[in-house]
Amino acid sequence: MTCPGCTGGANVFGDKAARSNLKSYRKNGPAKNTRILLDALRREGVEGRTLLDIGGGVGAISMELLKSGVTSATQVDASTAYVAAANAEAAREGVSDRFAARQGDFVALAPETPAADVVTLDRVICCYPDMRALVSESAGKAARLYGVIYPRDTWWARMGGATLNAVARLFRVPLRNHIFPTAAVDAVIREQGLTRRYQHDAFYWQVVVYGRPVEGLTP
Repeated sequence: MTCPGCTGGANVFGDKAARSNLKSYRKNGPAKNTRILLDALRREGVEGRTLLDIGGGVGAISMELLKSGVTSATQVDASTAYVAAANAEAAREGVSDRFAARQGDFVALAPETPAADVVTLDRVICCYPDMRALVSESAGKAARLYGVIYPRDTWWARMGGATLNAVARLFRVPLRNHIFPTAAVDAVIREQGLTRRYQHDAFYWQVVVYGRPVEGLTP
């Protein structure tokens, strides 16, 4: 759940976590829900497109979509360790010329971050306290597709999130989990002119892909 602007995220997602996640990705590939998101995006068509991955961690989404025909990928992440890991993976895959990673809070960097055909946030919304700012700024950058993974707002998910936060406070871990109403997140995305194309509920998480209407075609 590496994400720009996470409350304490840059401290939690350090070198040890980055090494562990990169090792897991190289051995097992993307996580299950990430694979679901990737497959949904591929069905919509990513070949010849550009990608902006926010809170991209070790670069799994960028690496996988570059293999699927994305022409270039840009990643923004709060963690210096994850940016370094993503750059290392890009070099290992031989795609450094088509990949760029930048460290920082995406909302702060948004004014100088170019739009892309495809924008993704994999388990990022739950880390960022200002949902409206993050979702509005990121959705506004999506010229064609917008894919997100974030918690469902069921009662048991909220209870689980509260438990995680209580444990984090007990052990003085600065990261906090935020579960926002699905309707509120959806409304902010739709304000940016996007409509829902795909929805998959995966227990705690929901995987959703939005698209921008194509001129001359029915959304």
